[in-house]
Amino acid sequence: MEKIIDIITKEAAKAFSDCGYEEKYGMISVSNRPDLCEYQCNGAMAAAKAYKKAPIMIANEVVEKLKDKEIFSMVEAVMPGFINIKLSLEFLKTYMNDMLNTENQGCEKAKEAKTIMIDYGGPNVAKPLHVGHLRSAIIGESLKRMGRFMGHKVIGDVHLGDWGLQMGLIITEMKKRQPELVYFDESYTGEYPPEAPFTISELEEIYPAASAYSKEHPEYKEEAMQATYLLQHGNRGYQALWNHILEVSVNDLKKNYEKLNVEFDLWKKESDAQPYIPEMVQYMKDNGYAYLSDGALVVDVKEEKDTKEIPPCMILKSDGASLYNTTDLATIVERMKLFRPDEIIYVVDKRQELYFEQVFRCARKTKLVEEDTSLRFLGFGTMNGKDGKPFKTRAGGVMRLEHLIGEINEEMFQKITQNHEVEENEAKDTAKIVGLSAIKYGDLSNQASKDYVFDVERFTSFEGNTGPYILYTIVRIKSILNKYKEQGGSIEGLQAVKLDETNESAKSLVLEAARFNGVIENAFAELAPHKVCSYIYNLANTFNHFYHETKILAEEDEEKKESYIALLLLTEKILETSIGVLGFEAAERM
Repeated sequence: MEKIIDIITKEAAKAFSDCGYEEKYGMISVSNRPDLCEYQCNGAMAAAKAYKKAPIMIANEVVEKLKDKEIFSMVEAVMPGFINIKLSLEFLKTYMNDMLNTENQGCEKAKEAKTIMIDYGGPNVAKPLHVGHLRSAIIGESLKRMGRFMGHKVIGDVHLGDWGLQMGLIITEMKKRQPELVYFDESYTGEYPPEAPFTISELEEIYPAASAYSKEHPEYKEEAMQATYLLQHGNRGYQALWNHILEVSVNDLKKNYEKLNVEFDLWKKESDAQPYIPEMVQYMKDNGYAYLSDGALVVDVKEEKDTKEIPPCMILKSDGASLYNTTDLATIVERMKLFRPDEIIYVVDKRQELYFEQVFRCARKTKLVEEDTSLRFLGFGTMNGKDGKPFKTRAGGVMRLEHLIGEINEEMFQKITQNHEVEENEAKDTAKIVGLSAIKYGDLSNQASKDYVFDVERFTSFEGNTGPYILYTIVRIKSILNKYKEQGGSIEGLQAVKLDETNESAKSLVLEAARFNGVIENAFAELAPHKVCSYIYNLANTFNHFYHETKILAEEDEEKKESYIALLLLTEKILETSIGVLGFEAAERM
């Protein structure tokens, strides 16, 4: 469906043209004075300079062309040259009915569907997910869902860290604790055990112990570096142990991501890019892109327009070892070969912006990507506690993600059972649904690039700009729709046939609902999930105002009642669709 603002803009552009002015002056925007009008046009102000004419004169001419159009209930020129517009209820009613009966409530698919890869997640194996992994997962998942809603082919990749020193540290620590394991017997030629010699809990204790010990004992760290080298160069026992680490870790990661309602299409790892590195390095050398600097292989990525120093992108260290840069570039090579994406989006901590600027420039300069392949970096801020510092446990440590989820669920359970008689299992299930909305909405309602305070008390509130408030609004609408059906009404094929001209809150709700088909398109184009949150918060507020102002089920005029129910049905569909692209869902009861 065509967006309302585009319909009005076309009318205004034609009116300007009919008056002898350029169409471009007919741009329409949502009014910044809703007490005066619903939409406005400021084009006469700009046209006045070009045509050497008073803006109010131009505005009056344009208004004459617009005032008899059926879609408007009011078009007026006001000093010094603004054009204020209100839409007719008849037009809005027709538009609302079209939204109700159109797929995705009138949202059009992208005209050109793209293949888009989103790199989000990025945890290291053998470590538990902690709150630092929250934003990447939540933001990336919402972008993936938005992109698919718009009709794009979107591929989400977790991109695990599995190939660095942490592997060597774990192997070295295992060898120190259990030297008798067959993985450390160089003469062994048989099959290795199918079961891992450790649990996830043991593995999560091994790595920090090894990491801490290596900082105090240089010889231990040297042994771990050698183990990493042997792993990466084909040591059978170490690779078998590495496969166990991967299997145990990934199974645990999947369980925790599932609690966040986050899914990845690909569980690719750093190691998957390794086979592409030798050929990529040789290609960069052969084509004169890479050169030696102090023994290291680098590619210059600075540009004349730079106002700050952009260091060269290092491809290999002086000892020939690869780096994160190397792996990320090789991953781009792999992605281009396997998927040929039109766009790759990286959802990463904003402090890595310079690093990704180097990688992107290097990929472009060396022609690892097509000229029209888009590489985008979405840097997110930190999630902080009330003290303004990165979120920690009460004891001061980094909080595990599953513990944060557990705390939120418990908080929601207490609130749900506090004033309601509800069966315990149902309350726990509802608490998980509402708790997830608190976490995800609490994060996504903030602009991604900004730091924010994770306030458990505020985010779990059923009032204000929170996930539980949005869900409570949806449940309230569902309850009314269910009562309507219990009274013998049907919502199948429902149409608005009679909206009350005097009911301003109903018109406000129709206007807010009608904005939906531009919201997700705009939010995805700008990689801005917070814009969807802002929209549904306004929609929920507008609905609740309408609910308190209007007798819905008690309305005696059946046509008017049906029209109100149709409006509720559309509002509920929009809210459900929106929270779906944000990555959570509504409970049936709360």
